[in-house]
Amino acid sequence: MDFLRARTWAEALELKAERPEATPIQGGTDVMVEINLDKGRPAALLDLNPVGELTGWSREGEWIRVGAGVTYARLIDELGEVLPGLAQASRTVGSPQIRNRGTLAGNLGAASPAGDGHPPLLASGGIVEAESVRGTRLIPVAEFYTGVKRNALAPDELIRAVRVPAAAGPQYFSKIGTRNAMVIAVCSFAIALDGSDRPEARRVGTGIGSAAPTPLRAVAAEAFLAGELDWAGGSALDEEVARRFGELVAAAAAPIDDVRGRAAYRSHALAVMARRTLGWAWHDYLRAGRGAR
Repeated sequence: MDFLRARTWAEALELKAERPEATPIQGGTDVMVEINLDKGRPAALLDLNPVGELTGWSREGEWIRVGAGVTYARLIDELGEVLPGLAQASRTVGSPQIRNRGTLAGNLGAASPAGDGHPPLLASGGIVEAESVRGTRLIPVAEFYTGVKRNALAPDELIRAVRVPAAAGPQYFSKIGTRNAMVIAVCSFAIALDGSDRPEARRVGTGIGSAAPTPLRAVAAEAFLAGELDWAGGSALDEEVARRFGELVAAAAAPIDDVRGRAAYRSHALAVMARRTLGWAWHDYLRAGRGAR
């Protein structure tokens, strides 16, 4: 196995163009597990750790641009207020050691259906910034996952950053595992509410993890809920609306039986998580005085 080390972003792109089969590595929390368990042995590793351009984040209008080298720990500490759903998901990733090394971009690159970062990115409408020597390409997160552990990156492309809209309302992430910490999700769910003053801009975002070949949105559930919530009047959440929302979320998934859980359990759990996170989010929405305007 060859080991390639890039000192700058430009050099990283050149190395990737020359060796498209090279696997990029930064935190190594996914790649090294695969290698150590002999589940895969790349022809080459492309070390991005020295590339300082990847370790920053910035706010550009209503968007937060998170560099590919920003760790989960920094997402929690520095971006928890503007990206609350993503910060909540980041807190569930592995141990403190993993959160200090692992990155959201690594989660995206691995494209595991169980990745904790995927549901909140889907719910908030994130965009992957991919780059090669040929130029930059912006890929909506909903179009990024192409199959089990497969993504839309071209062989010569690397993830430079992830662009995420700053939260315009409450966001929540929920995850079920076989224990309370350091666990792969049996299934997970994220919700984001945007109660804009403009009715046409009001939206509900969702993200489902570990319950289909790829992470995915519950599009029908989003449309239903956006039309049923009392955005302006500020009335309490209707239990029947919450129940139907949960059903539609579960219906959007395509779970399987595996060593972590049965398909029927995943469907049931998604409906429960959808109702609960909606309840938490709507409570926060009303508490912030967003209704009755």
